Order: sequence, then C-alpha cells, then structure tokens
Amino acid sequence: MQHLTIVDHPLVQHKLSIMRQKDVSTAGFRRLLREISLLLAYEITRELELTSTRIETPLCEMDAPMLEGKKLALISILRAGNGLLDGILELIPGARVGFVGLYRDPETLKPVEYYCKVPRELDARMTIVVDPMLATGNSSVAAINMLKERGAKNLRFLCLLAAPEGVARMREAHADVPIFTAALDERLDDHGYIVPGLGDAGDRMFGTK
Repeated sequence: MQHLTIVDHPLVQHKLSIMRQKDVSTAGFRRLLREISLLLAYEITRELELTSTRIETPLCEMDAPMLEGKKLALISILRAGNGLLDGILELIPGARVGFVGLYRDPETLKPVEYYCKVPRELDARMTIVVDPMLATGNSSVAAINMLKERGAKNLRFLCLLAAPEGVARMREAHADVPIFTAALDERLDDHGYIVPGLGDAGDRMFGTK
C-alpha cells in the first residue's frame, strides 16, 4: 500500500493504546488526541517545499531554509476532525483552516453533506484533510471530491485509525491522495465501526457517549 503511511513512532503507539481503553476520561482522550495529532503532523508535512532566505544570526549572515509558497490548508471533516486541529495548529499556527460537514446515514452508511467552508486558492496550497477515523471511507471520499471540485490538487489525508475497507475505498477513488495514520486495524463490524478501534471518536472527544 504505497499510498498508506503508518506512523509507528513509539510515542504515537503508546498514546494510541491509552486512548483505546474504554475508561479513559473525556479530558484525557482530548489531550492524547491533541498530542498524537502534533506528532502525526510532523510526518505528513515532510514534503513541504523549502526556499532559501538570507538572515542574520547573532554572529553572521547566512542563507537559511524557510517554507516556500502559500500557507497550507487544514480541512476538518466535522465534527470529529476538529479534535485533530489543535495539535496540528500548535505546530503550524499560520495554516488556513476549513470545514466540511458530512454525517453518515445510519442505514446506508453513505455520507450526507450539510456544510462546506474552505480557504481560497486551494490549488496553490498543500491541503491536509483530517478525520480521526477512516472506516468505510465514504465520508473521506466525499470530502475529497468536494475539495477537488474547489481546486485542491496537492492533498493528504490524516487520521488516527484506519480500516482496510476504508483504505481500499480511498485508493479506488483517490489513488493520488496519500493517507497517514497511527494504525491500520483489523476490519469493520456490521455497524461500520473499526475493530478493535476505540469506539466513536466524536462521542469520546466531546463527552456525548
């Protein structure tokens, strides 16, 4: 799976294991999600383009590497994607942020759009789509469809957990979009939840479970 990167850093895996436990508090879950999202952001931004800028240190002048081009765009798939934003924005505070509102129909498991507000000039930005769970892949595919229609070309998808079914669905629909995740779990259950997973990320994050 060349388009799939599993971030196996020991800190990521340790924090994820704690998050999976059913008795973790809402506050603890949020904190761990923020910490993991910051660590995942390091991996997904490895290919940001650099240029050279002349600067002056306390000792001398030098040609120093600086980020090139427009500030990247972070796109949260509501509502659970918002839990990944805080950690990434700690690392990249100048990023532009957008939101795509999709919910999964409980009967068909298909995504239904209800909101979309994204930064301008997506065609000139690296665009990172964030959602904690890549389960069926239907919502992720729909969100990326919407972003491509608005000009996005350089896309990445960042999630906490992925199921093989979701990865396959994304590869089928958007083979040009790399996926970065902390773990590839076993499968989906009959209700479309990732197994072993960690339950409903949105409910655990916002205390609505």
